[in-house]
Amino acid sequence: MTSLAAMPSPSTAVWQLGPVPIRAYALCIIAGIVVACVVTEYRLRRRGVAPGAVLDIAVWAVPAGIIGARIYHVITSPEKYFGDGGQPLKAFAIWEGGLGIWGAVAGGAVGAWIAARQLGIPLTVVADALAPGMPLAQAVGRLGNWFNNELYGGRTSLPWGLEVHVMDPDNPGHALRDDAGTPVLQPGLYHPTFLYELIWNVGVAALVLLLDRKLRLGRGRAFALYVMGYTAGRFWIELMRTDEANHILGVRLNVWTAALVFLGALAYFVRVRGPREYLVPVGEPGVPVTPAGDVSQVDLAAREAGAATVAPEGYRVVTEEQFRAYRETGALPPAEPAATGGPDSDGAATGADDPTDRGDADRDATGDGDVADRDATRDGDVAGAGTGSDAADDRAATGGSGGTGEAERAGRADAGRRPADRDS
Repeated sequence: MTSLAAMPSPSTAVWQLGPVPIRAYALCIIAGIVVACVVTEYRLRRRGVAPGAVLDIAVWAVPAGIIGARIYHVITSPEKYFGDGGQPLKAFAIWEGGLGIWGAVAGGAVGAWIAARQLGIPLTVVADALAPGMPLAQAVGRLGNWFNNELYGGRTSLPWGLEVHVMDPDNPGHALRDDAGTPVLQPGLYHPTFLYELIWNVGVAALVLLLDRKLRLGRGRAFALYVMGYTAGRFWIELMRTDEANHILGVRLNVWTAALVFLGALAYFVRVRGPREYLVPVGEPGVPVTPAGDVSQVDLAAREAGAATVAPEGYRVVTEEQFRAYRETGALPPAEPAATGGPDSDGAATGADDPTDRGDADRDATGDGDVADRDATRDGDVAGAGTGSDAADDRAATGGSGGTGEAERAGRADAGRRPADRDS
């Protein structure tokens, strides 16, 4: 049967910029990373993370993901690099292709975990923020397979059948040409499985966004939903592909991998429960950065445009109601004290502040608002014994907004200290 239409393929996937090769596959991967970072940054901010955190995460996650992707490819296709006729050094030739998404997710997760610990952000918050951005990044990356004339399926006569060029082994990234200079095509048309996966991934991103908004998923369940959606599509798309692959019991290795990963994600999604996690900074919120040095060197235009903020030393998890109240008032919600008297799970040290002590301060206050002996005056000056920390520190420790004009007693000098444990 002859098709009435066909989808063309590019005959060139590499362009030379002087001595530097510009590869379409690499450009698509970079574009996908940018898309994922933009989506993740937006979602992290809506959960309380300071601006720019996604860049700190990407610095770790992207290289670790690329390394993991290459390791997975080499392990699952060892015959190309080891044994008879193998070239071990080719295992490092990542520009020649060979990245496994399974290794990319695993390696990227390790890198994101390292970055999240440094920032004091729970990994589940990062994963849920990334959940819709990851399939969008994969969708953009699949365009690189189109440029490379790879990852197509069996023969078809459908109107969207793909024309596939015969690539020149002596000139990588370029189609083989006949004597007339015309690019040589494979006979017939083929299923564009890269396009099927691209469309499927966009649908997975939409599904994650829809269900996350409706169910308010938390604790990594949005990411588990993405994994289930992606692997379900990869399962049937992988069965259509005809490129070389290792087989187990007559079935492509990646089909087995997709099935096992799907079951793991399903088990996590069903077993794990909990509300969506929101974050507030540990201690005082970020404050504007005041440039040091001569006043004449200060850029007043930049100051008027908006002062930069200092990223917090860490975060702690709060409820959605507490997070909304914090956004509206700027007052940090009180930390929940642990029953053991040690550092509590959300990163605030217990014993540093007891809400009941505020009643003691109230009873010590005089009718005109001045506090006798060891209490701070209304304007924040410390009288009598003093606590060794100013009223602003006292207000940060109690989680209040500073509107009451009260101070803690002198014997509670630890109330102004930052929590010892910043991981939440």
